[in-house]
Amino acid sequence: MANVLPGILRNFRKLSLKSLQNAFHQPIQPFYVNSAVSAIVRNNFSNQPTTYEVVSEDDYSIVKATLTKINTQVAQSKEGRLFAIVHISGKQQKITEGDVLIVEGYWPPECGDKISLNKVLVAGAADFTLIGRPLVQKGLVDVQATVIEKTLSHTKTHFRKKRRKQYMRTTFFRIPQTYLRINSIRICGEVGNPPEVQGLDKVIF
Repeated sequence: MANVLPGILRNFRKLSLKSLQNAFHQPIQPFYVNSAVSAIVRNNFSNQPTTYEVVSEDDYSIVKATLTKINTQVAQSKEGRLFAIVHISGKQQKITEGDVLIVEGYWPPECGDKISLNKVLVAGAADFTLIGRPLVQKGLVDVQATVIEKTLSHTKTHFRKKRRKQYMRTTFFRIPQTYLRINSIRICGEVGNPPEVQGLDKVIF
């Protein structure tokens, strides 16, 4: 095989499409002419919008009944203690009412500021969970918090060493921290029909 391969590679440039057709006794079409291949490419890499999913009446009735139960619980204030997962300062945090949240790094709010955490990814109670795609409906979940302290973390050590180079460096640093108290988490309006909120048209992660 080692002796045959160099001869094949030497004569590879002399091969033509006609010689291959004669060798295999059947016409060979180039890749881009093959209709089956072009159909596969057209179906898998099309720029056309995908069709909407058709939901059956039974599935829609189940969804409608579930939403009715959730809205009834919320209207009667029987949902219990709520929890939420919020996106804040580049991280996702699971919170509930009364928690103290630590935000590391520079953050503009000052002590005493009352803020609203609008980037809610998940909200839920004992009987139901609302999952956003990626965020829950705008204005549906209201999370209120208060900045209670701005301080620095404990002193951390950064040690670097290069062996056999007589190189050692020790650096001490502290990270700015902001402490938040979660005042309340509540569901406003109805699931599927939240109240209109102004100023939240552009949500940037």
